[in-house]
Amino acid sequence: MFRNQYDSDVTVWSPQGRLHQVEYAMEAVKLGTATVGLKNRDFAVLVALCKPSSELSASQRKIIPIDDHLGISIAGITADARVISRYLRSECLSYKHSYGSAYPVSRLITNLGNKMQTTTQRYDRRPYGVGLLVGGYDEKGPHIYQVTPSATFYNCKANSIGSRSQSARTYLERNLNTFLNCSNDEIICHGISAIHGSLPTDEMQSKNESASQLNITIAIVGKNQPFKILNEKETEIYLRMASEKGNPPADQPYDDDGSTSHAGPSTSGPRDPIVAVATEE
Repeated sequence: MFRNQYDSDVTVWSPQGRLHQVEYAMEAVKLGTATVGLKNRDFAVLVALCKPSSELSASQRKIIPIDDHLGISIAGITADARVISRYLRSECLSYKHSYGSAYPVSRLITNLGNKMQTTTQRYDRRPYGVGLLVGGYDEKGPHIYQVTPSATFYNCKANSIGSRSQSARTYLERNLNTFLNCSNDEIICHGISAIHGSLPTDEMQSKNESASQLNITIAIVGKNQPFKILNEKETEIYLRMASEKGNPPADQPYDDDGSTSHAGPSTSGPRDPIVAVATEE
């Protein structure tokens, strides 16, 4: 009942202690197309669903490269994501020029959170209406971070944001224990299977008939692998691989056991940090 009286300014608190402008920005993330981030011992993978706003337009980029060791996947307002991506690129270039090495991912995300937090306490700014999944690799190993419009960030083993992303998070939670020892091909197939659950029921049935028609973007970064967005031919190969592996139906529980591998065993690498899976509760 107080929403219309206290949502005109980001610095005005409602009697319930809520900032409605920040909540509006977080709702904008839920309206964006889904994106998934997950990792194994040596690599981090981002998978984004690309849907055009209309039949007359092309789909917008959902994965944006930042540096050789870092990239982001977005859900929400693309214009805000471009502003954030320019800031991240500038920070990475400045750090590399000053210290001659790649920007540590955790420190970069902390600075990004500080930048996004200032927009939630100034009357002349509005919160960024975009959520980020950041995939990166540094001396501590692969990283997946989630950054919300409220300037909260999480270090995740796997996560999904965007429209109908709860199905993807359910898949990730049920198969979380298998990700660490997965090969590169397997971890990408898990990402495709997770993003497949975020499709509407009618689209999911049509995509099951022809898996190669699923319009997604895949990016990978890791040990001795700079950040790379896969081209269309490579994406089609992984789509067929994930289709042969099998996509669990949305109305049935997912299998907890690991699936058959399409590649050799992964090599040993840095130990995975012990972190909790981020949720949006």
